[in-house]
Amino acid sequence: MNLASGLLPVLLGAASVLVLCTLLPLWRKEAWWVRGWDFPRVQLLGYGAAILVGVLVFLQPGAVPTRAIWAVTLACMAYQAWWIIPYTRLVSPEVAPAVGASPAHTLRIITANVLTPNREAARLIRLVREADPDILVTLETDAWWETQLAPLEEEYRYTVKCPLDNLYGMHVYSRLPLTDTHLEFLVERDVPSIHALVSLRSGDRVRAHFLHPAPPSPTENPESTERDAELLIVAESVADCTIPVVVTGDLNDVAWSSTTRLFRKISGLLDPRVGRGMFNTFHADVPFMRWPLDHVFHSAHFRLGELRRLESFGSDHFPLFSELVLDAEVSAASQEGLDADKDDKVLAHEKVAALDVKKDDVPAPGEAPGSGPRSPTS
Repeated sequence: MNLASGLLPVLLGAASVLVLCTLLPLWRKEAWWVRGWDFPRVQLLGYGAAILVGVLVFLQPGAVPTRAIWAVTLACMAYQAWWIIPYTRLVSPEVAPAVGASPAHTLRIITANVLTPNREAARLIRLVREADPDILVTLETDAWWETQLAPLEEEYRYTVKCPLDNLYGMHVYSRLPLTDTHLEFLVERDVPSIHALVSLRSGDRVRAHFLHPAPPSPTENPESTERDAELLIVAESVADCTIPVVVTGDLNDVAWSSTTRLFRKISGLLDPRVGRGMFNTFHADVPFMRWPLDHVFHSAHFRLGELRRLESFGSDHFPLFSELVLDAEVSAASQEGLDADKDDKVLAHEKVAALDVKKDDVPAPGEAPGSGPRSPTS
């Protein structure tokens, strides 16, 4: 047996695995072992490239098996590339850059999943001092982290705190006034979210939602039902909002998944990463297995001043820094996101209907009384 014939079954098997991993996410089943394949599209693209190199080096050109492997591998790679190309510089940015930004109209946010057992609080505080955000959102923060971050309250005196030891604690620290604040458990009784009205220095008000839904995984929820429902009721809640909106947090979903795309379609919010890069925030310690789990989405009222991943501070997530600039001249016509069709709305309704939740459960800071639940905490 020569080398080519010996490697043919290996390469056929490798191509079959690629086909399976590519097709699984097309199945609408919400099990973690299906939805998990939404994540490693870049890695699967690289895996496909390695298969093609093996075919070029070891197999006979023009043979039927060779052509078959080429065809299925290239088809899978093209499909994976379709999902991730928007998060490269090969497309035009979805959000226009801010030019001559006024500090009074600027909102600077750091979103940081701290990893509860991590004890490098001093490094995070240093990053905050250097980046100088208006708002710091921390995720996975427990009572220990709350104590360690207390020095920030001298400057960031508007706070909403929810220390938990279940990896879902959440804190918001703001130097800008926070009003109409809500701490809610929208879908799961131990997974919080924070909602508030932020007043910019210009006097403009921004409706903000800070989220950290639980992921589908063998150690968390066996299905993505809870995560998807939380994202979609927030999407439905902000869809008709007339004031500026920001949604940020660790959404435990990648930017290019079908669920995140559905969130963008239903909400009408924009993703500043489109046309700029992936800004992979997880996993900080495993370079070849990284994807964008920490997000910032916003309404078309904003242009982008800056978006960057900050350095590691001991967590498994990198912090994400975003600078959004409110611009009265910008419009939805000049910054177009994704549009929802009838099928998208039906799918969103089905996902939300799977649990006893609805968009009216989501606080609507800044809207008229009666438009949503009111249980302020600050």
